[in-house]
Amino acid sequence: MPKIRAASVADHRAQQRAALVAAAREILEEGDASAVTFAAVAARTGLARNSVYKYFADRGQLLAEVVREAAPRWTSRIRAEMADAQTPEEAVAAYVRAQLILVRDGEHRIAQALAGDRDAAVLREGAAQAHAQILEPLIAALTDLGDDAPHRTARLLQGFVNAATTAVESGDDFDAVTRRAVRLATGAVTSLAGPP
Repeated sequence: MPKIRAASVADHRAQQRAALVAAAREILEEGDASAVTFAAVAARTGLARNSVYKYFADRGQLLAEVVREAAPRWTSRIRAEMADAQTPEEAVAAYVRAQLILVRDGEHRIAQALAGDRDAAVLREGAAQAHAQILEPLIAALTDLGDDAPHRTARLLQGFVNAATTAVESGDDFDAVTRRAVRLATGAVTSLAGPP
């Protein structure tokens, strides 16, 4: 029986599960979702391949967990960027910048790698939940701004971010794209204060 290096069996299992998720995320960050196999993940964690089945029923479940645990990291970084904003407009600008910084720093590689994956259908629900979490701080800023449809506006503003993400990932100048996306987003929310 392998030696447990944790305070309890439950802690040991939690550590092993977290290590498997981290290994899968590392492989995804390298850009090839098809390389995420139980054998590859087990090799990175030092477990036997069949041990992975104790934690995840199948590959889709493992990938869904990677997506699920990524959202809080993204959201906390976005909230941290927005924390210093003095106005709702500044908060919107910080929201856009924060996401594009995450893209520039490689955090979006997971989503890119999963886009065409064979288990994409399994991942859609997890991705939808992740996107909902990421929109929360923006919805709060729009509510503070007095927006009468903050959820709708947030989804539309996210469209600016998504387009800017595509531009950055295609090689466009990060600073220029970020400045333009921020101007578009803040201009859009400022225009909400005027007549419909």
